[in-house]
Amino acid sequence: MKADDANARRLSLQGYLSSHQVEAFRQTGFVHVPSVFSPREMDEVTAWVQEMEDRADRAGDIWKYFEALEDGGRLLNRIENFEPHHAGMAQIMADDRLLGACGQLFDEEAVLFKDKINFKKPGASGFEAHQDMQAGWDRYGSLHISVLVAVDAQTEANGALEVMAGFHDKGLLGEMWAPLSDENVAGGKWETCFCQPGDALFFDSFAPHRSAPNRSDAARRAMYLTYGRLSEGDQRAQYYADKHANFPPDIERDPDADYAYKV
Repeated sequence: MKADDANARRLSLQGYLSSHQVEAFRQTGFVHVPSVFSPREMDEVTAWVQEMEDRADRAGDIWKYFEALEDGGRLLNRIENFEPHHAGMAQIMADDRLLGACGQLFDEEAVLFKDKINFKKPGASGFEAHQDMQAGWDRYGSLHISVLVAVDAQTEANGALEVMAGFHDKGLLGEMWAPLSDENVAGGKWETCFCQPGDALFFDSFAPHRSAPNRSDAARRAMYLTYGRLSEGDQRAQYYADKHANFPPDIERDPDADYAYKV
């Protein structure tokens, strides 16, 4: 590496986050950073999210997943793999406030791994306690950092994300592809992250987290943008190829196959 390149890399790793925020992340496994994006920026992001929600569901486009309801209906649960299909969102994911900040937290350059939006509409269920690494992410790298960017306010009523501090450095706590039990996280304390629109919550792929159902009358939309270490390769294409083979978006499923969401 040339001297100029090395200096540029050091500057990029100094980046957006303060030394206090970086240290908090390393101590607890997560850090809440308020007002990463301005209200004006979030107006645009919110419009993009709405546009993708309204977009006709079709094969070869953004991946939409739906949650079955007891009455036979279904709710849009989440959208994934939209980075190749939305230029504005792609710019957000490459923004130094996210990509560069994750580089700070890795202490090396970061690369986008996956992207999704959880919609959690009124009445939608929550997510059981788990570590992201339990979903087979070890195949794609030794560590990942996800960034929750709040589109709507994350409240107790709508099931704000809860994270357990200080358990990120204990390795895998439970079995792969299975929720964590109370015994797996005994002695820990759940901390609810009440993010406002434009806030970001950075969390380690070994940090236990969960969320409750949405008992409010409005959606609780949140982007989850996940990054890996560039030194471990750009694993995005392989991840989504594997996911498509095992858990494709609803519109691209074999009607005779059985698909089950695990963690």
